[in-house]
Amino acid sequence: MIDTSIFQPAVAMVALTFAVSVRLLFTRVSAMKRERIHPQSVATAAAMAARMPDSRVADNFRNLFELPVLFYLATVVAAMAGLVTPTLLAIAWAFVALRIAHSVIHCTYNKVMHRFYAYIGGWAALVALWGVLAAGLFAR
Repeated sequence: MIDTSIFQPAVAMVALTFAVSVRLLFTRVSAMKRERIHPQSVATAAAMAARMPDSRVADNFRNLFELPVLFYLATVVAAMAGLVTPTLLAIAWAFVALRIAHSVIHCTYNKVMHRFYAYIGGWAALVALWGVLAAGLFAR
């Protein structure tokens, strides 16, 4: 039987992605209204960057489709291979917590070194997650 508890942190990551996408919608729409920017005038990424220089939320939204892709795959592999353990769950939740911290920093005050520490912590958690998975897979 598949242990679906590993999907709880995955759902939390999806919720974070949706939350950032909603923030992106509101920040872009309000900036476009405030600056009287016609939507067609920002039809490309280059035009958007030129007209709307505050790209923190958009950058963070893109980041949520980089490292987290490996996280989502790890949750599926863990569940399908029957490798869900309390340790694996703790690492998965640590990754989610660090990605939440990264997003909060990135979308608000954006202090690069704070964001970097959250990123490196999340990266390390992801490496550990895959290390535990690989060990479990190759031990079979």
